[in-house]
Amino acid sequence: MSPAEFESLSTTVLVVIFLLAAILGFSMRESRFCTMGAVSDVVYLQDWMRMRQWAMAVGVAMCGATALILWGGVVVGDTLYASTQLPWLSALVGGLLFGAGMVLASGCGARNLTRLGGGSLKALVVLLVMGLAAFATLKGITAVVRVRWLDSVQWQLGTLALLPELLARATGWPLFGTRLGLGLGLGGLLILLALNPKKSADRSRNALLGGAVVGLCVTAAWWLGGHVAEIAEHPETLEHMYAATYSGRIEAFSFVTPVAHTLDWLLFFSDRNKLLTWGIASVCGMVAGSWIHALWRRDFQWQGFANTQDLARHLLGAVLMGVGGVTAMGCTVGQGISAISLLSLGSLIAIAGIVVGAGAMLRYLAGAE
Repeated sequence: MSPAEFESLSTTVLVVIFLLAAILGFSMRESRFCTMGAVSDVVYLQDWMRMRQWAMAVGVAMCGATALILWGGVVVGDTLYASTQLPWLSALVGGLLFGAGMVLASGCGARNLTRLGGGSLKALVVLLVMGLAAFATLKGITAVVRVRWLDSVQWQLGTLALLPELLARATGWPLFGTRLGLGLGLGGLLILLALNPKKSADRSRNALLGGAVVGLCVTAAWWLGGHVAEIAEHPETLEHMYAATYSGRIEAFSFVTPVAHTLDWLLFFSDRNKLLTWGIASVCGMVAGSWIHALWRRDFQWQGFANTQDLARHLLGAVLMGVGGVTAMGCTVGQGISAISLLSLGSLIAIAGIVVGAGAMLRYLAGAE
């Protein structure tokens, strides 16, 4: 591949992932997709509708990712979440911090991106602080704590830390059949649970449709990153890689580290070493899609903080999300949909931490009031 062809492919990938993220942002805002809101509805109202919406998104993404892997459109070992090491303590602690933080910040990173598109200055502040905290946890002061005390505690596995690989190795079953059974079986089960025939109101149908669109967007991102963006030999390094991603591996959607990379790109825009990447295009696409939705619905409105207490709570939440999202290697979208669609063991730990952290913070706030 020539340098010109590589540049053209990278540009195409960035444009497509921007458009996919715009669809994602539009759909999330239209269907009120929010993992924090789902947990809050269960804790406060015993309403499972938005939890079913999240299950629909995961189920569709899991079936889609499984089909892509079995077809050969995605090499699962080249994905960002594939590793023979399982930093379980980082996943758990990071998930707990992120879950608590998203409650204080009125939503996760993805939710705040969609709110920013609707005119929320609160979301802008949250995203700026979350990005700074995330960058500090990637390369700064909190990165020292993460690397020394959390990432160092891990399990060394003889295979990828993905449920099909682990089960196939333990039982001797064929990997193809194991992944087919687990991926389509669990994904189909989640879809069936979401499609509760006793809950057929228009509100539920709209929410579940939104969840399905979210799952399809994640599936499309896996196909784009793992099939279209694959490069056998980089024109300069001659290495096998995937175009336009920060890691050089296959990525899907996640919205904590990419926000940090977006701030870095904006601050050092004139530095030729700072390239526009998959995550940055995703962040911009999410804001653009939600902004278009706000204009379409005619509900774009500037919003600010109610008081200093509201500001302080959101600042603390943003810091916790930035630190927790990087430590857990993903957010409610990165780990909660993208990674779990690959049946990642680490994502199960991170999701458990996020749900427990969010639930605990919700109950604490309810008791404090």
